[in-house]
Amino acid sequence: MESVKKALLQRTSIRRYEREAIPEETMNFIFDAIRNTPTSYNGQQFSVIDIDDQALKEQLYELTGQKQLKTCNRLLIFCSDYYKMELLAKEKGLDMPPFTDTMDGTIIGIIDASLAMMSAVVAAEVAGLGSNCVGYLRTVDPAKVAELLHLPKGVFVVCGLALGIPREHPDLKPKQANDTVFFKNRYTGDSEKLTADLAEYDRIVKHYNETRSGGTTENDWCGHILDYYRHAMDYHILDYLKDQGYDIKK
Repeated sequence: MESVKKALLQRTSIRRYEREAIPEETMNFIFDAIRNTPTSYNGQQFSVIDIDDQALKEQLYELTGQKQLKTCNRLLIFCSDYYKMELLAKEKGLDMPPFTDTMDGTIIGIIDASLAMMSAVVAAEVAGLGSNCVGYLRTVDPAKVAELLHLPKGVFVVCGLALGIPREHPDLKPKQANDTVFFKNRYTGDSEKLTADLAEYDRIVKHYNETRSGGTTENDWCGHILDYYRHAMDYHILDYLKDQGYDIKK
């Protein structure tokens, strides 16, 4: 087992994996870490689909073009899930409030699933595995992904997590400095300093992209991320959420 400190501070996204299978003991450790995730109200408004079916992984690869989906040994898909609570409420003769029709209900399911995924990431890193979070599974073709995974109403994909024995060791990406992430007691009012610090980080990322091992680019940070935002403007997630029983009204 690696140290938690190393797992948290040296983690990189791994997209290439060995063919070696992950031991079931290791997967059980990851599952236990996921189950012990803190959640809103202890409601555990999430579920995880563990995929080891190669044909299904390749179908998801065909949709996304993300090679790590077909080359990973296990693919975990984290979902917001109110279906389970609805089933039990019906069994007990209790009314299920339309919580999925609220923004708070939707956010809570996303937070719970995201926290669960981070538990899995840390557990996988500690166990010596490589991992890669794949958000594109949420947006590439939500209806098709829901069909492939047989998702019932009340369940939608938040993010996927590819797991496997690492076949690569990418350079550690630079992250924002403390001054642009942590604020004392209130959000900073010094916009001039914050802008300067962010501009410096932008330059650091550009230099990293131009000099990193395993393929270089000329991307900066700000412009590159804004391109992602523009692309995401074409997603129709609200329509998909309505199809899955999340008719957000307030």
